[in-house]
Amino acid sequence: MMNDLARQTQQIVGLQLTQVQLAALESYERELLDWNARLNLTAIDDPGKIRVKHFLDSLTCLIAMRHHPMARVIDVGTGAGFPGIPLKIACPSVHLTLVESVGKKAAFCQHIVEKLQLRGVKVIQDRAEALGTSPEHRQQYDWALARAVASMPVLMEYLLPLARVGGYALAMKGESAPAETQLAEHAMRLLGGHLLQLVSIHLPGVEEERFLVVVEKRAATPDRYPRRSGIPAKRPLISH
Repeated sequence: MMNDLARQTQQIVGLQLTQVQLAALESYERELLDWNARLNLTAIDDPGKIRVKHFLDSLTCLIAMRHHPMARVIDVGTGAGFPGIPLKIACPSVHLTLVESVGKKAAFCQHIVEKLQLRGVKVIQDRAEALGTSPEHRQQYDWALARAVASMPVLMEYLLPLARVGGYALAMKGESAPAETQLAEHAMRLLGGHLLQLVSIHLPGVEEERFLVVVEKRAATPDRYPRRSGIPAKRPLISH
């Protein structure tokens, strides 16, 4: 039930969702289940698991984000809209950009934005590397987010070019987060980032520990990054 989600969000995130917000999430869930039956957008198709592993998981970002400015947020590789759309529902004043390279997933996000009448949301079907070199997006965001998109060194090259100096990159990760983060230290330094914190998250009924990896953008990203599409994943920025 959405009542469980409301209670868990209050307990874990310290956020009280309104009835309007819960109704929006319920509508989102219905659409996700409907589209998923046809298009296979997400492996999770059980309503209870959607609420915990998609909605609540997305909202845990606020544990790190709410202490800092979050006027402009970009969600890279958003898939079916996570974590961006639940965050937008919870924080309506956020200007949100959703980036997704897969057409059917971008189309679903656009459908949800229209269905829920979410204002100040842009859905872009493209790759992060392309946006990172575009003046409209490069170093323009308070927060650049990603969930389960790539390994940390690769993710840093996707996210840090999009965050403004003084802004943040946030990667949502599983149990490998501490080891991956250590591996990404060279990439962070190179791209103007500095590891701020690793926040441990425990979701109800989920055995695996989750982490929010929060990286502060302290210096401008050198012009040569991000490299062209596909290169960050093939040749991650790891010191040898």
